[in-house]
Amino acid sequence: MAAGPRKRGRTSAAAQAAGLCGQWLQRTWQERRLLLQEPRYTLLVAACLCLAEVGITFWVIHRVAYTEIDWKAYMAQVEGVINGTYDYTQLQGDTGPLVYPAGFVYIFMGLYYATGRGTDIFMAQNIFAVLYLATLLLVFLIYHQTCKVPPFVFFFMCCASYRVHSIFVLRLFNDPVAMALLFLSINLLLAQRWGWGCCCFSLAVSVKMNVLLFAPGLLFLLLTQFGFRGALPKLGICAVLQVVLGLPFLMENPVGYLSRSFDLGRQFLFRWTVNWRFLPEALFLNRVFHLALLAAHLTLLFLFALCRWHRLLVLGLIELSWNTYPSTSCSSAALHLCHAVILLQLWLGPQPFPKSNQHSKKAH
Repeated sequence: MAAGPRKRGRTSAAAQAAGLCGQWLQRTWQERRLLLQEPRYTLLVAACLCLAEVGITFWVIHRVAYTEIDWKAYMAQVEGVINGTYDYTQLQGDTGPLVYPAGFVYIFMGLYYATGRGTDIFMAQNIFAVLYLATLLLVFLIYHQTCKVPPFVFFFMCCASYRVHSIFVLRLFNDPVAMALLFLSINLLLAQRWGWGCCCFSLAVSVKMNVLLFAPGLLFLLLTQFGFRGALPKLGICAVLQVVLGLPFLMENPVGYLSRSFDLGRQFLFRWTVNWRFLPEALFLNRVFHLALLAAHLTLLFLFALCRWHRLLVLGLIELSWNTYPSTSCSSAALHLCHAVILLQLWLGPQPFPKSNQHSKKAH
């Protein structure tokens, strides 16, 4: 007697679930144009693209030839550390000296053992394929939280991009490792997990120095969220982690470690450039050109700080001036300069009451 109602209950539940699924698919088909245009469908489109990427990446690994560029050099550099060399000036690979911070050494040391001392390229490609899919997921989560980009754009940045697949699974560069950590950091910052976000950002820097280009943005966010005093502990996390990771190498040869892993004067080969291929090689290699680019970068940061972030800059300088004890000529001058900027902004800013309103009040 009881079996009949149970079966009917299970059947009705299954039918209800199938009906809901059918309605959802029908509504999705009816809104297929919105599906590619509305940011609220980001997660759905992202899930479909991630599934497609599993097959595409598997096909690329098996059908497209691997190209050796830096992997052997990475493994040789890591092997030097394994053999007991902690002096960065003595660590070499096929393509030159080790020029990446300590986080790179530890991560690629794990890859060294996971790939049979770097000889199992197929295993390395599969590890980087998993890293690629994880990075895609992190990027899609960022877009989901910002809700600014239509989902159809995602196809061109993953499935249709030969360059992305090449960097991850055909070249095995260290850039994907650094960027995966950076995207993880951004997700944590968006979730208001500031301490963990700063920790992951510092880890990304420890893999490759170019992540420092994102540091002004992080500093701006920390100052906006916490002020000058509150931002210091978060910046301390970044600094302490760098010291802890680099400690074995700093104890051996601190100048050698810092000059190699954070070498701002390192020169790149013209044959690898994409952005500046239209320039003559002599100009590309000229130090004056390098200094001009650096000056342009710093100038733009200064202009943004002055014109777009000026309120934050002024408040930060005032806070810094009052916290400087004993006061100095610089702190005193900065305080007067900030007050002058505030007065100038008040003078040039909009009037509190429009003239029309003032006339109307007099009329009454």
